[in-house]
Amino acid sequence: MFINHIIFTAITICYYAVLVLSLNIAVGYTGIINLAHVAFFAIGAYSAALLTGAGLPFLLAFLLSFVIAGLFGLVVMRITKKLNGDYVALATLGLSFVVYSVILNWKGLTKGPLGIPGIIKPTFFDVVLKSNTSYLIFSLVVLALVTYFLYRLMSSRYGKVLEAVRDDAIGAAMLGKNIHKMKYQAMMLSAGFAGIAGAMFAHFITYIHPSNFFLSDIILMLSIVIVGGLASLRGSIVATVVLIALTESLRLVSLSPALVGPMRLMIYAVVLMVILVYRPRGLFGKVDLE
Repeated sequence: MFINHIIFTAITICYYAVLVLSLNIAVGYTGIINLAHVAFFAIGAYSAALLTGAGLPFLLAFLLSFVIAGLFGLVVMRITKKLNGDYVALATLGLSFVVYSVILNWKGLTKGPLGIPGIIKPTFFDVVLKSNTSYLIFSLVVLALVTYFLYRLMSSRYGKVLEAVRDDAIGAAMLGKNIHKMKYQAMMLSAGFAGIAGAMFAHFITYIHPSNFFLSDIILMLSIVIVGGLASLRGSIVATVVLIALTESLRLVSLSPALVGPMRLMIYAVVLMVILVYRPRGLFGKVDLE
């Protein structure tokens, strides 16, 4: 029982770490206040579920979830290209409402409130990852690859230009950098990796429902990013481990299901307040939260 809980928690940490790392690309490294991340997460999950349900090989559907979510990220940037700051946050939040409404009401595609059951487990060369232990290994490999890719990318000149766009967009433009192009690319990468996290979630749970992607989930994502620190990959992973482990530990306590949700929100709030008071930049943050 306890071992199964540990494995379940570890898998949850893996796909949530990918999700938070991807959000940090937009918020931390590029300065885009993106509140549509739950929508990208949902798009990746539904894309993977529908594509494998239509008969596509798992690996192809997994990669296409990155592409489809990334294209939606491009659409979001096109829609909000004339907005800045808080207006971008409001617009992306509104787009999250739109995506949630679509997956809830487009019954012909998403089955609406019934959800999509029977999502297949990952299959590699006729080997099916049926057990949670094998899925944990798969999740760790995906997390390691995503982390390594983002580390190399953000340590490169490209990553430095993204940080320049975040810190001084006008100065970066005067130096000949196409700041709009950089923001488009950053949002597409952010959305694409959120789609990967969604695919990991869908094939782990094997049943997705609109309630899995409610808008309040953005609170947890932003909390983890802030606790870990903006523009810090290490911080995103450490904060994910801490917060997810804390909240998942409530499963081991005899609490009423009606109390579990509020208790989780209380944990997020307390940890976030402590971090903001004693470490305004988060655990490993490189820039101030403005």
